[in-house]
Amino acid sequence: MTGTGAPPFAVISGAQVRDALRGRERQITELVEDTYRLHGAGDSVNPPSYFLRFPDRPSARIIALPASIGGKLRVDGLKWISSFPENVAAGIPRASAVLILNDHDTGYPFACLESSIISATRTAASAAVAADWLTRSRPRPSRVGFLGVGLIARYIHTFLAGTGWSFDEIGVHDLSADSAAGFRGYLEGSGTTGRVTMYERPEQLIRSSDLVVFATIAGEPHVSDLSWFGHNPVVLHVSLRDLAPEILLASTNLVDDVEHCLKASTSPHLAEQLTGNRDFLAGTLDDVMAGRVTVPAGRPVVFSPFGLGVLDLAVGKYVYDEVTRAGELHVIDDFFHELRRHAPGPA
Repeated sequence: MTGTGAPPFAVISGAQVRDALRGRERQITELVEDTYRLHGAGDSVNPPSYFLRFPDRPSARIIALPASIGGKLRVDGLKWISSFPENVAAGIPRASAVLILNDHDTGYPFACLESSIISATRTAASAAVAADWLTRSRPRPSRVGFLGVGLIARYIHTFLAGTGWSFDEIGVHDLSADSAAGFRGYLEGSGTTGRVTMYERPEQLIRSSDLVVFATIAGEPHVSDLSWFGHNPVVLHVSLRDLAPEILLASTNLVDDVEHCLKASTSPHLAEQLTGNRDFLAGTLDDVMAGRVTVPAGRPVVFSPFGLGVLDLAVGKYVYDEVTRAGELHVIDDFFHELRRHAPGPA
């Protein structure tokens, strides 16, 4: 992007994002793992997310995630993602998003990308990285259970399958019968060889799963019985607010970023408020990857990822580069129009 003048500005559609990422689960998972390492090494800027809330629509929110990442990527930007749960009843997805990429040298934005797919992709890749690293000290899980089976759950399963995971049994639970049936249809159409089991109650699913994926829209804890986790599963707590603090206090807890995760009434934040300290945290996923933290086998392991803007930037820049290589970049001519510091004088 370096050079004289403002960079060209491009718009990348959801279809282009999908095509650039489809079938690239291994590459994207490696990219996300590398980005975690860059972030852990301090080669990033990832300030707190900003929440726009509405007094007349308490269930809705729009979140801004600004970030900057160094390394080979060298890109800045912002994800602007909304969550309007009532959309589902109207037949459209709950979440929508755009991602703005800014030139590292000039600060000029050079692309706007549809980002609900990017967001789901980086979330799923993060879950796949965690599932790999957090099970290296124990037998590889053969039974996975999904609580909440919307778009994120589908992407997580796709990334697990795309990075070599296979399961003897896949458990499914959702408060919506239509969502559960739709997820089962997706699983059957994906070619999975594992037995798909529908569970009416979360307890049944958790007790029957070695790897548990929470991908709900829960706003407060709804799982509080520690005995359900007596078999010491690995828990990908992607939706962040499902587990009562008491479960976290009896588990080994990893997060993606401590300061980000312990806020906004997440389960780890509630555990901090309950205890008055952060001693229940073992560290971050990067700590595990770097060997600074060892994951014990004799208790539940909970990974609670708040979701880092640097991951969106990394995946978004990957998409931008792929679309550019394919010669399919849609540039908006004259997007930046007023580029002279001083207006020309009279003729």
